[in-house]
Amino acid sequence: MLLDKKSHCWYIQTRPPTSKTFKIKHQKSAKVTAHSECEMEQMTIEQRKADHLFLNLEKEVQFRELTNGLERYRFEHQALPQIDQVGIDLGTTFLGKPLRYPFLISSMTGGTGEALRINLNLARAAQAYGIGMGVGSQRAAIEDWSLAETFQIRPVAPDILLLANLGAVQLNYGYTVDHCRLAVEMIEADALILHLNPLQEALQPEGDENFNGLLGKIETVCKALAVPVVVKEIGNGLSGRAVRQLADAGVAAVDVAGAGGTSWSRVEMYRARTERDRRVAAQFIDWGIPTAEAIQQARRAVPDLPLVASGGIYTGLEIAKAIALGADVAAMARPFLKAAVVSAETVQEAAEELVQTLRIVMFCIGAPNLAALKNTPHLHKTQ
Repeated sequence: MLLDKKSHCWYIQTRPPTSKTFKIKHQKSAKVTAHSECEMEQMTIEQRKADHLFLNLEKEVQFRELTNGLERYRFEHQALPQIDQVGIDLGTTFLGKPLRYPFLISSMTGGTGEALRINLNLARAAQAYGIGMGVGSQRAAIEDWSLAETFQIRPVAPDILLLANLGAVQLNYGYTVDHCRLAVEMIEADALILHLNPLQEALQPEGDENFNGLLGKIETVCKALAVPVVVKEIGNGLSGRAVRQLADAGVAAVDVAGAGGTSWSRVEMYRARTERDRRVAAQFIDWGIPTAEAIQQARRAVPDLPLVASGGIYTGLEIAKAIALGADVAAMARPFLKAAVVSAETVQEAAEELVQTLRIVMFCIGAPNLAALKNTPHLHKTQ
């Protein structure tokens, strides 16, 4: 039996989570009050998920001026690459799982009906292309098991690297190792992402802003969980200092999720309830560490920690630059999200374009594999 201390809801697991888990309201003296608080909070979470999905698809949510910084780098063309393009090896291993190509579908959505269709399309494409995938925050499903199916994509993607996802800050609001384990079991995941989003929480009307002592709780999860734990930002970047602290806490990998892609400050600006809150959110649209800078800070801080680069990465050329700067793999959300609204085949077409571009980049700099790309002398800063 698990207790969510924030919402006062008991969770009783009567059979494996992938089959069914039942949620039962706390039945003590404040029965009616607790029941209504649970339901209201769940409605808020579901609506927030729907808001985020709609805004990312329909509104301008990019950083206003800040870029991912990768445009400041260029590869020096090699007219004699001395390799056969057909023989270029794009495969790698990440968190113990083989990847046919060095990129992941980043964590995006779940918890709504539309999210299920999107996640299934993403998962089918990931299975077809041998790439990894993360799901959106599973908090909604932890607190209402009827939403779990919107995350359960393992049946259509039995072989992929699949990452569960919870907000790390929830460890300060009643979540425990048991909740983390439940998120993993819910979707039969290979690893757990704990995401960090202090700026977004500060700007959300329903945000959870207590990050005090969180690092120690992340360390507890890393020690207790049977699967690897990955910590990521959501688009404002991890500093080298933060990466060093997380590595010392025992995380298996980090995703720097730098600035330059989706500005969640801008998303929350659209959701703000008052004009003052909108003005405040607008001041943070360009807040964060650009992805190129975050990659280098992370690699200097922890040379050997597996590193994911995300944040405004949309092309195969940007994937190549990110790896050459020190990342092991890249991750993307927005390009795949827009494709997934259409079909799994459209997601596959987007993935194929990334692969084709990446292969040509490596051919034109004479890099026969990802190790050679990571250590290439042919990437130069131009600005």
